[in-house]
Amino acid sequence: MKERESADSSLKSQSILTQVMDKGHFQKLAATLSLSAGQSLELRCKGSNVTWNYPSYLDTFKDSRLSIKQLDRYGQLILTNSTAADTGEYSCWLQLCNGNKCRKDETKTGSTYIFFTDKEELFVPTPSYFEIVYLNPDKPAVIPCRVTTPSAKVTLHREFPAEEIETDGTDIIYDVKKGFVYQHPTSDQKGIVYCKAESHGAPQISIKYHLLYVEVPKGPPSATIAASSNRAEVSDRVHVICTALGEPDVDVNFRWQYPGQESDRPVIIQNFWRLINRGTGHTTRISKSILLVEDFEARDAGNYICIAQNLQGETTVATTVELN
Repeated sequence: MKERESADSSLKSQSILTQVMDKGHFQKLAATLSLSAGQSLELRCKGSNVTWNYPSYLDTFKDSRLSIKQLDRYGQLILTNSTAADTGEYSCWLQLCNGNKCRKDETKTGSTYIFFTDKEELFVPTPSYFEIVYLNPDKPAVIPCRVTTPSAKVTLHREFPAEEIETDGTDIIYDVKKGFVYQHPTSDQKGIVYCKAESHGAPQISIKYHLLYVEVPKGPPSATIAASSNRAEVSDRVHVICTALGEPDVDVNFRWQYPGQESDRPVIIQNFWRLINRGTGHTTRISKSILLVEDFEARDAGNYICIAQNLQGETTVATTVELN
């Protein structure tokens, strides 16, 4: 009974999304759809205020092949001259608006994953030849070698030592819509890997993925501060460095409070970051902010405070520079 209810609700949510076929025929969409690259696609979503979601790169390049319109009773998405790179999730939903505030109507949605098959491009093309994938022990990691042909046989390989990586369906699984998923990443899985796909012809190789293991736990940045000297003479050049360690893919923002700030004392602030390997191949992001005082004056003496902030919170550190 539960399965039937689940199926019914799935069909209900799919019912607002249809594909326009030849001669004005319409087809309700299943969870996946396969089209040949080069074919045009027209989708319609019932409703007077429809929002669409589609592969993000179509937005990145403001692709003229994509057209989205809102008509009286439905939203329309048209994609012409499709390519293998257009493979991905296409979905729509109805927006319920009250004045300026809008929310998604969870009962009126539609979604389908479309494969644009191309025997010359078994893997969905990417703009780069190399990608970094972070292995975090707290969450699954995805090696996003998605295919354009759902029936393709896909295997995962380590570059060195050269070997196929066994996918047991438990710790490492292959999801045709995502790629290979490491369910519980560990440090011994780091290294360079690639995927291989076969489908009625010569096998094709994906781009390479560099797997970096992350050792820094989630949380506010771990920050330290140090001055080039804690005692300075008039006209000295003094710099104060604020350093934060954090997860490789999490940005750190810096703010400063310093003695001459209220009198608009000119200082130079430079921010930069890099990835470092620590110990047994663990990867950490080191972010730095350097505050430089060119000609030290009496008003520059006092506390230099650095606030390092990421999405999890902020850390404040301080040091003092005194006038000799």
